[in-house]
This record gives sequence, C-alpha cells and structure tokens, in this order.
Amino acid sequence: MNASSPTAEDPTLAALLRIADALERIAPPARKPADLTLADAFVWHPAGAELAPVARVNRVALSLLRGVDRVRDTLAENTERFARRLPANNVLLWGARGMGKSSLVKSVHADTNTRLAGQALPLKLIEIHREDIESLPSLMGLLRPDAHRSIVFCDDLSFDGDDTSYKSLKAALDGGVEGRPGNVVFYATSNRRHLMPRDMMDNERSTAINPGEAIEEKVSLSDRFGLWLGFHKCSQDEYLEMVSGYAGHYGLRIEADALRADALEWATTRGSRSGRVAWQFIQDLAGRLGQHLDT
Repeated sequence: MNASSPTAEDPTLAALLRIADALERIAPPARKPADLTLADAFVWHPAGAELAPVARVNRVALSLLRGVDRVRDTLAENTERFARRLPANNVLLWGARGMGKSSLVKSVHADTNTRLAGQALPLKLIEIHREDIESLPSLMGLLRPDAHRSIVFCDDLSFDGDDTSYKSLKAALDGGVEGRPGNVVFYATSNRRHLMPRDMMDNERSTAINPGEAIEEKVSLSDRFGLWLGFHKCSQDEYLEMVSGYAGHYGLRIEADALRADALEWATTRGSRSGRVAWQFIQDLAGRLGQHLDT
C-alpha cells in the first residue's frame, strides 16, 4: 500500500511550511560577489558586506613625499612585486606622526598602477576602518575569488586595554584553515611598532605567572608583517625640502628666503616639524597669496 502524500491539510506540514517561510524571510540575503571593476579604491562597510567605490582618492603625487626615500622605495618594490603576482609581504608602517605613512600607501598604489598600466590588472586599494577590524576575515573571504589583487589598508591601527579584535587580524593575516588569500596583502599604519602601548605590555608582564608567555600572543601580532617600515621625526633641512617641493609643484609666488623664514616660523609656532606641518603651512601660504592648490 502506498503511503498517502502530505497535503496542505496536514497540520504538521502546514506548520513546517510556515517555519520555512519565516526562516527565509529573516535569513540574510545572499552575499553578492564584489565588483572591483567599479573603481581602483574602495571603503569596506561590514554592516552590509559592501565595498563602496571611491571616485577620487585623497592623495598627493609620490614625488612630493620627501625625506622618506628608503621606505618609499621598499614599499614601492613590495607593491610592484605583488601587482606582478610575485610573492610579497604584509607591511606595517610605524613611527612619528605626520610623516606621510598613509599618504605613502595611497601614492604608491597610484604610482604602481600608472607604471604597470597594460601589463597587469589594476591593483585595488581597500580601506578598512580600525573599528571594523573584526570583520577582516569576512572581507578576505569576499576578495578571495576575485581576479584582481587588492591591498587592504588600515590607517592608525592599534589596540588598547582588553581589546581582543587583534585576534581577528592575526587569523586573517597568517592563521586559520584558509589563511590569507594569495591575491590580498594587508598594509597598516601605526604610531606603535607593536600595535599596543608599552604600559599595557609592562602590566601584563608584571602580573603574569610566566611574563614572557603573557605578552607573546599580542607582541607576535607585529610578526605577521613581513616588512616593518619605520618613520622618524624629520630634520630642519628635510622639513624645508618638503616645503620647497610643495611650493615648486604648485607654483607659489614667493622668494626662496621669504619661504624659508615663513616655514621656520610656522614650524616654531607648531612646536614640531613633519610632512603634515609642511603641508599645513603650504595651505596657509597659498591662501595668503590668493593662489589655488589644484590637487
């Protein structure tokens, strides 16, 4: 005897169908594959698993970044190898504030695409915000099947107190079953070489049964970066070279002696010398001269 087929009149079946419909309504939509042809730069929004294209990246020409020649060349070489589908490292750019760490990443990205135009698919730059670092594994998974090579970039990365999101970063860079996709590298800037404050490391060392093991996990995060590029405070001559380079590039109408005197006075009032201070001076000077800075 054949078993009777379930019908809509069957209360058990009806209940199961209602449950299935409810689950389908509350289930998240299927994740769309990333379309990296829309732009060369994107911002990652984890809430909607969205890569928002950036029409115009805020950056300066690579030739205008002065006083960082060694790290500039090292980063450019690593980035070009990556774009050419050769082995390349994750990079941590650390050190003094205002010395062009994030500017260098954006400028090297653009310069690499310009030099390799027609030789390789355009290299993509994808910014992830510090507070979204826990979503990095999801972003890596989204990028894995894409044909393009992508630099995932986090500016001003650091960890404080009981923040455990660094574990997501470690897993995405080097750990986990899948590991980092071959078409992705991670570039980060930080004021800290080990991405955590010294007093936090000292506190863990002093209260642990085994002080060495207590901080090993967090300190080892920086080991996931194959390249550490250090940025140090610039000298007066390097600062004046930055100012002169900007003034020449934008054609500011001012005598060299006056430019030097004004630039030194500006740095004195700010109490520091850096690439950021040089750029802020140039913006002030251009405004006083009634000239535009076409960037």
